Amino acid sequence: MALLDPKRTVAELKELRRLTGDEQGAQRVAFTPTWVAARGWLREKLAAIPGVELHTDAAGNFWATLRGESERALIIGGHIDSVPNGGWLDGCLNVMAGVEILRRLHTQYRGRPPVTVRVVDWADEEGARFGKSLFGSSACSGSLNMDEARVLKDCDGVTLPDALKNVGIDFGAVKQSGVELKNAAAYLELHIEQGPVLLDLNLPLGAVLGTFGVERHAITFRGQAAHSGSTPMNRRKDAFLAAAKMAPEIYRIAEKSGNGVCTIGSCTTKPGIVTSVVEECRITLDQRHLDAVALARMLAEAREASIRFAHEGGVSVAWERLWHIAPRPFHPELIALCDDAIKETVGVSHRLPSGPLHDAAEMCGAGVPTVMLFVQSLHGISHNKIEDTKVKHLEQCVTAFDRLAEKTIAWIGASGV
Repeated sequence: MALLDPKRTVAELKELRRLTGDEQGAQRVAFTPTWVAARGWLREKLAAIPGVELHTDAAGNFWATLRGESERALIIGGHIDSVPNGGWLDGCLNVMAGVEILRRLHTQYRGRPPVTVRVVDWADEEGARFGKSLFGSSACSGSLNMDEARVLKDCDGVTLPDALKNVGIDFGAVKQSGVELKNAAAYLELHIEQGPVLLDLNLPLGAVLGTFGVERHAITFRGQAAHSGSTPMNRRKDAFLAAAKMAPEIYRIAEKSGNGVCTIGSCTTKPGIVTSVVEECRITLDQRHLDAVALARMLAEAREASIRFAHEGGVSVAWERLWHIAPRPFHPELIALCDDAIKETVGVSHRLPSGPLHDAAEMCGAGVPTVMLFVQSLHGISHNKIEDTKVKHLEQCVTAFDRLAEKTIAWIGASGV
């Protein structure tokens, strides 16, 4: 009988869907009773594997450790939390594939693999409740901005520290979770693609090159309010006109960049009434690229365009940075191992970047050699109840991920990292 059972992983994912979802989708928002129940269900699955040690760290990340001949550790990461009305695979696929790999390793190596292998369920990857993604992994990596996180509130006015306290986590101590990375030698993560690249190529699996860097800004154009009926078109200082010119421009900027993306996600105007020329228009711009130089060039081109459009319209423009994260290119040797594991499983692989961020970005930023494996998403849709992946592809991704884990164990032993 095969030591790895991908069909069991699919069955467990469906079981979790029944337990923690409804007709609108998954409801495992972090630090809520449903999330706590999902954690309890996961603990039961892991506790059934002999020799696996379980504990929750200072940031609320849940760890399962199978001790090996070496203290150097392979970490397999994922997250069981979801967005409200989320998909049935986002995050939990990673975790449950890791559980199946632990089962295989325990049986194959009689409870003692060559290196220590750890599965972690990161706390609040999604950031759905407080707007702070990658909470648990950023606390562990040390990058979490404590001052910013301390004042975050949910829609009911509950602060993040109070929500953590309700589930037994001391906010002031969350960075103590960094001790978990002491012996980390490599980090692997499996995820649904969440986009249409593999779908459009008709390929089941892909090796991820890294996560995009992000530049996120608010751009405010300021003109002059004036009566919409009595002000001739050539006399207007219309802030909206200047802002509107940015929409087609950012598409041109993205197209020139190769693999970059640019998005204007919101637009607000003042005074915001139908009888007035717009005095102030604020838009938000999100730009992403895997290459830091290309990302900087995209930003510079957008700035230049905004100044040009402001000058043409006789208005002013100001920029405010909302958020930034550098590109996180993954480890080239692990990318190659991921490619090999995919080819051995389905015959062909494809390398692609990840536009969405993942906990892998934090591990990569902390200096842990990292790679991700993507499986095709039907419809190219995620964060939605219609999110789905073919069962055949789910089984293949568990098999490929297991092969990647075994190759990485050998790589850790050979490299001495």
